[in-house]
Amino acid sequence: MRLSRYFLPVLKETPSEAQIASHRLMLRAGMIKQAGAGIYSWLPLGFKVLRNIENIVHEEQRRAGHIPMLMPTLQSADLWRESGRYDDYGEEMLRITDRQGRDLLYGPTNEELITDIFRAHVGSYKDLPMTLYHIQWKFRDEIRPRFGVMRGREFYMKDGYNFDLTKEDALHAYNRHLVSYLRTYERMGLQAIPMRADSGPIGGDDTHEFLVLAETGESEVFYDKEITDLKFGDREIDYDDRAACQAVLEEFTSRYARTDETHDEQAFDQIPEDRRRVARGIEVGQIFYFGTKYSEPMGATVQGPDGKPVAVHMGSHGIGVSRLAGAIIEASHDDKGIIWPEAVAPFHVGIVNLKQGDSETDSACEALYSALTALGLEPLYDDRDERAGGKFATMDLIGIPWRITVGPRGLKNGVVELTSRRSGENEELSPEDTIEKIAAIFAEVDLPGKGV
Repeated sequence: MRLSRYFLPVLKETPSEAQIASHRLMLRAGMIKQAGAGIYSWLPLGFKVLRNIENIVHEEQRRAGHIPMLMPTLQSADLWRESGRYDDYGEEMLRITDRQGRDLLYGPTNEELITDIFRAHVGSYKDLPMTLYHIQWKFRDEIRPRFGVMRGREFYMKDGYNFDLTKEDALHAYNRHLVSYLRTYERMGLQAIPMRADSGPIGGDDTHEFLVLAETGESEVFYDKEITDLKFGDREIDYDDRAACQAVLEEFTSRYARTDETHDEQAFDQIPEDRRRVARGIEVGQIFYFGTKYSEPMGATVQGPDGKPVAVHMGSHGIGVSRLAGAIIEASHDDKGIIWPEAVAPFHVGIVNLKQGDSETDSACEALYSALTALGLEPLYDDRDERAGGKFATMDLIGIPWRITVGPRGLKNGVVELTSRRSGENEELSPEDTIEKIAAIFAEVDLPGKGV
C-alpha cells in the first residue's frame, strides 16, 4: 500500500477522553473513531489489525477441530425465558421490541441460541462430540464504558460451544480449548495466564480466565511468579489425545493464579514469599464448563447408547477479538507509539523515501516494494512529499515492525537502512541483503492466512 493513497488520519495531539495507552494510541494512529459512548468505527488500519487477530483465532479453532458458523446479533427473548436468564441478566442486556410487539435482545452471548440450533438438528450420541463457534459483534450496555475498545459496549468476540455425552467428554473439550487458547495468544506475541475465575452470569463450576498482565488491567490478580516462565512454544499436540491435553492443563494451572473474585489468601500464603505476586490483568478470554445448565431446561437431549434420552453436557469458550487489539498495545508500546508483533501488524514493513521525486530513490523504493510484495508480505510505502522526521514519526506511531529507509546518500554507498521498531537497532545493508533478511525474519513467523 502506498501511503499517499491510504486513509490514515493520524493525530498529533492526544484526545482528552483517552485515559490509557491503548485508547490514546488507537485514536492517534487512526485505528478507530468513536461513533457513540463505547461504540467505535474501525478505520482501515484498525480493521486490518482486527482481521489479523480474527484470522489467527479462526486458524487455531479449526486446528483444534472446532466448526465455524455465524449466528445473528439479534435474538428472541423467548429463548432466554426458556433458560431462565432473560430477567436475571440485568440492565447490561439491550432489550428491543419490533413492530410486531415481539421481544428481542442484542446478544451479549449465545448459549441459548446455539442450544436451540443443536436441539433442532442433533438427535443421537453418534453425532457427538461437537464444538461449534462463531465470531460476531456483541453488545453489553456498560454503565460506564471507558478505555476505548477495552471496555466498550459493542465488541467483537469469538464464542464457541461444545456438546458432549458425558462430563468426562466435556472436560476434555475444556482442556482442548485451553490448549488452543495458549497457542492463539502466543501467536499474537502475548503471554495470557489462565487463572481460576468466577463464572458470573454464564454459570458453571469450572472456569478459567486468560489474563495479560498490565498496569491498566481491570482485574486484580494474584499468582505464583513461576507461572510467567511457562511457554507453550512450537510444540505440536494431538487434540484427540486426552492425556496430552490434560497434561497441558495441569502444567499451566497447577501453580497458584487467581483473579480477585476467587482469591484464597490462605492458599496464596503457602507460596514462598519471593514468588508471590499481586498485579493487574486484562481479561482476553474465558472458558467454562457448565454441564446441563442449558440443555436440561431447553430440552437439548440426544438418544444415548441405551436408547434413552440424555441431556448433553456443555461448555462455552470466549475470546475478546476486538479487546485483544487494545491488550496487545497495552503490552507492547513505548513513548513513540505502538510496537506490533509481526503476526498481527497491519503492515509488515514500512518503506521511507527520504527524497521523494528523486529518480534513484524512487526507483530503489519501487524495487523494494515489488520484492516485498512478491514474498507475500504487505509493505507500507511512505511516498508522500513530507519531511523525513514526520515520516519516521508516523511509522513509529503506527507500529510497523520493520522500517527500510532509502536516501540518496546511502544509495551512493549501495546501502539502505533497516530498523527494528522493537529494539530500535539500525543496520545498513544492500537492498538485496535487506530483502533476504526480511524474508528470513518472516519465514519464522506464523502469519495468519497460511491455514492449518
